[in-house]
Amino acid sequence: MRTAHDTVVITGLGATTPLGGTAPATWQAMCEGRNGIRALDRPWAADLPIRIAGQLAVEPATVLDRIEARRLDRSEQLALIAAREAWADAGRPAVEGERLAVVIGTGTGGAVTMLDQDDVLERSGVRKVSPHTVPMLMANGPAAWVSIDLGAKAGAHTPVSACASGAEAVALGLDLIRLGRADVVVAGGTEACLHPLPLAGFAQARAHSLRNDDPAGASRPFDTGRDGFVIAEGAAVLVLERADQRPDARRYATLAGAAVTSDAHHITAGHPDGQTRAVRRALADAGLPPEAIGLVHAHATSTPLGDLAEAETLTRVFGAHRPAVTATKSMTGHLFGAAGALSALATAYALHHQHAPAVRNLTTPDPGLPLDLVTTAGPLPHTAALTNAFGFGGHNAGLVLTT
Repeated sequence: MRTAHDTVVITGLGATTPLGGTAPATWQAMCEGRNGIRALDRPWAADLPIRIAGQLAVEPATVLDRIEARRLDRSEQLALIAAREAWADAGRPAVEGERLAVVIGTGTGGAVTMLDQDDVLERSGVRKVSPHTVPMLMANGPAAWVSIDLGAKAGAHTPVSACASGAEAVALGLDLIRLGRADVVVAGGTEACLHPLPLAGFAQARAHSLRNDDPAGASRPFDTGRDGFVIAEGAAVLVLERADQRPDARRYATLAGAAVTSDAHHITAGHPDGQTRAVRRALADAGLPPEAIGLVHAHATSTPLGDLAEAETLTRVFGAHRPAVTATKSMTGHLFGAAGALSALATAYALHHQHAPAVRNLTTPDPGLPLDLVTTAGPLPHTAALTNAFGFGGHNAGLVLTT
């Protein structure tokens, strides 16, 4: 049985996403079923087969000071913005630096910096390459900058597990507190890879939606018309604390359990076996039976095969029990390395406010997917929820949250 000493609670939330520049703005937009996907406004997008994306609602340059905006990669900027908001939202816990850790996952890190600076090198020569290139392109850069900003000295970690990175960061944060290596962990994910090369690659792989003429309807998890995910940028961060660290602190939810598995199956195709193990182990870690889960925040990227595999996973785990299933990527698009953290944030809000966002664009639910999908946002009278995150390479993460 968990005690207050090893029970972990979520006390702060921060985000910058295609739906809003803060966590509350993002959550409000989710509850209202708003769309965060629009036509790409970059000049280079005109000749690409993919011309839509989930672009930030608020540009980081309008939030950060001039030096931070110039010297940090966009993924680092977003992590810093979300972490600062989460830290303030938690009331800036009075914790010694040696007991404060940071875990920020990412799928691509500073890939855009690398590609842009390579263009500079080829076009103008070595002397024009930015001296900040290496710290900007490092995948550990976001975690490092957040640790410097907050004075966190118990570790600055960077899970790089494709689209499971953000959820894996939260799971690692849980472990750090339970193992006694930290009392407070700032955990989440960040991604900013809107660039011609990734978009061209996803187009060639036929993984991305090509609904360029209908951005708002492009991401449609579990719908018969789904044709791929929609790339998006953003960051989400949670403050995790040992429950007895600040007994009077406001709590959004308890992070009751987590699990991470790998498929060892295929570099891009997820497998229900590995996903099922992740969900079952997360439930076991939380000490809960499947019947206790009232809401599932699905990974649900809107790919034909991915949604099918996840539906099979949920059927295997829950059987005749049919928890409500929501999927907010229908509004935000797919934030890759930040997606799992944003899902955890939305799930924490859902339990805290006892409210479930609906799946947007669910015109014709796929009859082959036996799920109780949330079609209308509304009250959520439940005390436990599951959120999933799966990534290329066979990475799987499950998180269980309770009230």
